[in-house]
Amino acid sequence: MRSSGQVRSCPRRATAFSIQSNHLQDLGSIDMQVHGNWTGPWLTRCIVWAAVGWTVISLANGAVAEDSSQVRMETKEDRVSVFFGDELFTEYIFQGYEKPILYPVIGPHGIRMTRDYPMKRGTPHEAEDHPHHKSIWFGHMDVNGESFWHMGKDAGRTESVEVRTEGNAIFARNRLVGHDGRLVAMDSREIRFSQAPGARFIDYFVTYHATESDLVFGDNKDGQMGIRMHPRLRIKGPIAAGHAINANGVREDSIWGKRAPWIDYWADFDGRTVGIAMFDHPKNLRHPTWWHARDYGLLSANPFGIHHFENKPDPHLGDYVLLKGESLTFKHRFVFHEGDYAQANIDALYRAWAEQTP
Repeated sequence: MRSSGQVRSCPRRATAFSIQSNHLQDLGSIDMQVHGNWTGPWLTRCIVWAAVGWTVISLANGAVAEDSSQVRMETKEDRVSVFFGDELFTEYIFQGYEKPILYPVIGPHGIRMTRDYPMKRGTPHEAEDHPHHKSIWFGHMDVNGESFWHMGKDAGRTESVEVRTEGNAIFARNRLVGHDGRLVAMDSREIRFSQAPGARFIDYFVTYHATESDLVFGDNKDGQMGIRMHPRLRIKGPIAAGHAINANGVREDSIWGKRAPWIDYWADFDGRTVGIAMFDHPKNLRHPTWWHARDYGLLSANPFGIHHFENKPDPHLGDYVLLKGESLTFKHRFVFHEGDYAQANIDALYRAWAEQTP
């Protein structure tokens, strides 16, 4: 297949990936723009098919095309709906709850990947617990003593200030407001969407801005980048069929509190196996992160809860201070994929993303 446009460098919406030189012959005749230098056996290249906006990732088992050209967004008063063509993928809901969320999330074969509750009640086999576990969200339990993980009169709120879209991305700004109405801090978010054969991707980047004072992130297990999965993906439960593994080979409920670059859950849905992987970027604070990964469908990346995860006596072991005027960024990727972690080649996907995402 040959592109019908002129050679051009990567647009903002595309991601540059490492293309292993000895796989180029498998990619067909395509126009390309070369960026970067040789690094060991890898040549960094950005390949864009101008006609359709594909980015090609070469992995150990062949070429995978990651495409953002089919992303379409519709902005409403309280949400941004994200489509691949005419198929709904997810919605960024920024009004109506105590924090912005992504819900629903539709994976391969049209399978719903996250829990409905509490946005929708009465779904069969769903546990109606932890109402603050809303599909996909971001927030830590203890930021200057305020909880942006929980909900209720004693918890803080993440209030939307601005939401805009560009290409395949949502850009948002939020106020972190304490339970008493006091402004604690600001955050900014960049959320990007793309797909490949058998997989859909969400890149979720959040930057804290210490605008009002120093920010103290307290040591607590409840945080920070979280997802509550479909009950079928649970390891334990009435219809649980899930399995889990982290990058170090630790499996099932033993992954809780362990450090790893990535974790993957997968399960069979009526003869089709699908899964969810979550990645921690190498530049994130205290990478590889600790994982608050439960057998009931909660998965969250949390660099602060050290004394909980490692059963240490010092309750402030994981505290972190962000000085006034400074910022702190966290980058994560969600992969909603066909097959188990090995069939989806999760480790190779992680390495490609980690190496080429600044």
